[in-house]
Amino acid sequence: MALQIYNSLTRQKEDFVPLHGDHVGIYVCGPTVYGLAHVGHAKSYISFDIAVRYLRYIGYKVRYVQNITDVGHLTDDADEGEDKLVRKARFDRVHPMELAESYTRSYFTDMDMLNVGRPDIVPRASGHIPEQIVQIEQLIATGHAYVVNGSVYFSVESDPDYGKLSGRRVEDQEEGARVAINPEKRNPADFALWKRAEPAHILQWPSPWGAGYPGWHIECSAMSTKYLGQPFDIHGGGLENKFPHHEAEIAQAECASNDTPFARFWMHNNMVTVNGIKMGKSLGNYTTIQDAFKIVEPLALRFFVLSTHYRSSTDFSTGALEGAQKGYSRLLGAVRLVKQKLSAAADTGDMPAAVAGLLDATRARFRAAMDDDFNTAGAIAELFDFSRETNTLLNAATLPNRATVAALDSLYAELVGTVLGLLPAEGDNNSRLALLAVTDGLVAYLIELRNEARQQKQWAQADAIRNRLKDLGVALEDGAQGTGWRLAAGCATSSRARSTRSGARPSWPH
Repeated sequence: MALQIYNSLTRQKEDFVPLHGDHVGIYVCGPTVYGLAHVGHAKSYISFDIAVRYLRYIGYKVRYVQNITDVGHLTDDADEGEDKLVRKARFDRVHPMELAESYTRSYFTDMDMLNVGRPDIVPRASGHIPEQIVQIEQLIATGHAYVVNGSVYFSVESDPDYGKLSGRRVEDQEEGARVAINPEKRNPADFALWKRAEPAHILQWPSPWGAGYPGWHIECSAMSTKYLGQPFDIHGGGLENKFPHHEAEIAQAECASNDTPFARFWMHNNMVTVNGIKMGKSLGNYTTIQDAFKIVEPLALRFFVLSTHYRSSTDFSTGALEGAQKGYSRLLGAVRLVKQKLSAAADTGDMPAAVAGLLDATRARFRAAMDDDFNTAGAIAELFDFSRETNTLLNAATLPNRATVAALDSLYAELVGTVLGLLPAEGDNNSRLALLAVTDGLVAYLIELRNEARQQKQWAQADAIRNRLKDLGVALEDGAQGTGWRLAAGCATSSRARSTRSGARPSWPH
């Protein structure tokens, strides 16, 4: 089965075939850095991290571009009101760029904790003013934009395709309802490409139309085409950006380039909700990523996001998050069991054909789920089925040989680690798996003491060891192979996951 991606532009799943052989260009709208990232942001950027990981896993060379919005995003997404960054900076009594830098750093710290890989290119809107001015000039020259009192607006009536992404027609937008009334605009649905700045406005740049700053929409059109060309393969972002932001991006880019298509595939992740209502800063119902880390470990939050399809809404609650922690603990428990048995397995021959068949079937089912529009929920379900088979195999009367256990370990590393990003990086001594490796040794020592006590018929001491371990969340399991143990679900440890993608970057076709 070939990879199929749901294309928001055509409203159907389509076979994914890149424009340039095995090279894939992806642009995702990044954060507006005026506050701490929340769980809704986590869903968006984990979702696209998965897309990038999987595309690389199946052999594509990906250039991933994600911007930082540090100017021009106004309090009303329809380009009215005050710049969000400027307003927050004034409240905090700092320079807007100081504020932007602070929250950009905290954003990437959060992403590192969630094992979200760093984009290949991270352009800032404030660093690409010349490119935005050039695109605006092209729109004016082609009759798609007009200048009023130092501001420049895009004429939606000049573009017959405006609304093709969202399905919204210009005539359906009633004046004063969806769009604020602005006497400078020829049509209430027209949007700003460049905003005139008053002398006291702290963020402003010179332009052919006077001092001002760019509109939010033009920033992404200019930055995406600068680094990926036009057209490019995939444009992604949150569902809430579909209109007006992404609709405006398409109109700007295609009208400025004589109708050259902008992006071929549009991917939109659905929202995180709280009691069915969209999580957002404007509503005050959001939980920051850092606060979520106080409830569960970071990769359990990642597991929480991946447990639903990216196009489905995800309802957030403390209970749901704690449930995800238990599920993640179960999956890690299976990984830990394999690593525990690997050290004890004897090097006595080849892997049996039945195990090879299990591995191949699991990989095939996992890929089938991921090929179906990055269905991570289905992929995780396959991993739990595989874990049940693995547990049965490893808890049999005779422990499988080393080749078999090593193959199991390798598959977990491949699917759980490389593709889903649910295993901490190698060398992370603060990770849960690293802590479990230490715990293995300590628990093994206590099991030895318990076994010695049982051999000497010191039943009270043996029971005391078992009960004390149980109190600490460690359950002992006596079986034919001796005494094993498992970490009780929900017994979380702190982890800090980091992105470790390395290697030479692929050359890019021009």
